[in-house]
This record gives sequence, C-alpha cells and structure tokens, in this order.
Amino acid sequence: MPRRSANDVPPVQLVRPSVPLELPEAPAHLSPQMQRWWGEVMEAYALDPHHLHLLECACDAWDRMTTARTTLREEGLTVATKDGSKKRHPCADIERDSRIAFSRMVRELDLDAEAPSERPAWRPPALRSNRRR
Repeated sequence: MPRRSANDVPPVQLVRPSVPLELPEAPAHLSPQMQRWWGEVMEAYALDPHHLHLLECACDAWDRMTTARTTLREEGLTVATKDGSKKRHPCADIERDSRIAFSRMVRELDLDAEAPSERPAWRPPALRSNRRR
C-alpha cells in the first residue's frame, strides 16, 4: 500500500452547528446594561458552567460600581462624622473595589484576549481564549 502524503489528507473544516446553541439567560437581578453585556459575552465566547459564576460576579461588580459612583455624584466624596469632621465616603472604597473586581473577572475569564491566530506555527498563549470562532 502506498504511503499517503500530507497533501492527500483533506483539511479539517469547522462548521456552525445546525441547531442554535441554548445560551443561558442573564440573571434577573442584573441591570439592563449588564443583561445586554451578558448576552453579548455568551454569544461571543464558549464558557464552561463554572465560568458563568465568574461572569455573574463581573456583572454584579459593574452594577455595584455604577451604583456607588451615582451615590458619590449625589452625596460628594466626603461625609460628615459625629464630631463634625469630614471623612472619605464609604462608596469611594466600594467603587474602587468593584472596579478592581470587575477587571479581575474579565481577565480571569480571558475576555480581553484576542482570538487565537490561525497560523500553522502558532503556539497557544499561557491563557487560552474562550472566544467562539
């Protein structure tokens, strides 16, 4: 039997599934903005079930950050204490911590990475992308 060369093997072709994917709905407690973002992320990325918890944490952190930011805009960056002096508003810390949490969740989910290159000599990065192809 003759040996087959690499040219004899047909290339692998990726095809879209004929049945639409059942994507999980956004949690009801999220803001409309975060529910839209949830849908966009679910369409663009292939997430495992444990990633959905991280995505929900990211959405919660964003909503908490925007709520704290709104409170700071309305009440100012400082609050009066019992003795009449001023101190930093607690929402300033909440906003900062929520912003950090959001950015960490996005990084943990690998949502900010580019899709893998299709070059044959390409090597995978340390973190693989979850982006749907």
